[in-house]
Amino acid sequence: MSLRDVAEGCQLFAVLLLVLGPSAEDRHTGCAHAAEHQAHTAHRSAVCFSALEEVVFVIQSQRNSYHARRGVQRRTEILQQAAELGQGVPVVVLLHELSEYAGDWSILPALPHLSATCGQSASWFFFIEEETRVSLAALLQVLHRYQGHKEWFLGKRLHDNEASIIHHYAFSEDPSSFGYPDPAAGWALSTPLLHRLTERIRHGHLKSDFTIDLKHEIALYIWEEGRGPKLTSVPEFCTESRDDCATTFTTYLPNCGESVSKNDVFVAVKTCQKFHRERVPVVKATWERDAGFLEYYSDVADASIPTVSLGVPNTERGHCGKTFAILRRFLSDTVPKADWLLIVDDDTLIRMVLSRPAVFRLVSSGCRCYTDDAPDDMVLGRCFTSLGIPITHSPLFHQARPDDYNDTLISLQQAISFHKHWNIDPVAVYKHWLQETHPRDEL
Repeated sequence: MSLRDVAEGCQLFAVLLLVLGPSAEDRHTGCAHAAEHQAHTAHRSAVCFSALEEVVFVIQSQRNSYHARRGVQRRTEILQQAAELGQGVPVVVLLHELSEYAGDWSILPALPHLSATCGQSASWFFFIEEETRVSLAALLQVLHRYQGHKEWFLGKRLHDNEASIIHHYAFSEDPSSFGYPDPAAGWALSTPLLHRLTERIRHGHLKSDFTIDLKHEIALYIWEEGRGPKLTSVPEFCTESRDDCATTFTTYLPNCGESVSKNDVFVAVKTCQKFHRERVPVVKATWERDAGFLEYYSDVADASIPTVSLGVPNTERGHCGKTFAILRRFLSDTVPKADWLLIVDDDTLIRMVLSRPAVFRLVSSGCRCYTDDAPDDMVLGRCFTSLGIPITHSPLFHQARPDDYNDTLISLQQAISFHKHWNIDPVAVYKHWLQETHPRDEL
């Protein structure tokens, strides 16, 4: 058998994978299946084995049908490109298929699984978003610059412009001194570093069971207060296209078809008496005009706004009791029937969205608040997880102000929401980041 025959055989295998697709069993075994195949074919020729077969692509996919489909499409494109390149078949993992644990989305809990199933045959683990495009040839050139047997953390470097509350004011003396990756541009871990992180996770505990800003928390965990590597900036990891880019990014805004009519969205604004004069006027001056159906829910009825009292006293911490009262009202005949429920705090320039079937299943399940002041977002997350309803993440929803995020990051996004009116002009923020120049009847 000639070397050319062997090379063509490798390409044919990649095309067969592309056409036939993985079986249900293969999807669950993921890296293990790929490693087994490589072991069986190793005797054929070293020509099949190139840098591509030493790279594991991890697509940060989600269980929602649209996002799962986009993840499959991205995997197909990578395998097709590999077949055309003729330099081996990489392993491509969809994160939501790795296990049934929803927490894999935050990456760190998934590392032990990736290490066990892929770590023996891989030199690099490359993490991308569903909409990240990769030039395999350019990526191989980038990775060739770094010795895979050493610990490397590579990515497009972002840093805080000023101390940020969402990062707990870390590195407040010099915010630019600490870098974290832009996930849209892709980021990489060498296998030795991934193995060491796996051992930390196995013998210790992740500090939290929730994530506020994934990219920053991953970088902090890897840095380990100076005991681990900082992010190495790679200029070829891009979001905007250039000739030398190994990766580019399209958009976080999904193309799901026609927009939903604003009359199919019922908007519930949570407020309380002490904020009626301070915050409600901001809502009325900005995005209220775009809502088809909107009600303000407070601890008192105020006809001048007007507000609806739900019979739930105001709480200083969480607002679970008020939120669940809104869910029940949404399903009643008291308000116009709509397909979607948008729940918003009075100091938010837009927030959280639930479909009617999801609200119905949640309310009818009997899942409830343990106290009125429990954190509503966490209780909702727990309830939906127990019901098997996937919670779809979008980075276009922001829980802080624009000033709390990296300029480069948010300037490339079509933001949906920001939160908190502290030390900003909220009307100016709305006009700069959120207001459409051509209002429409759809959302």
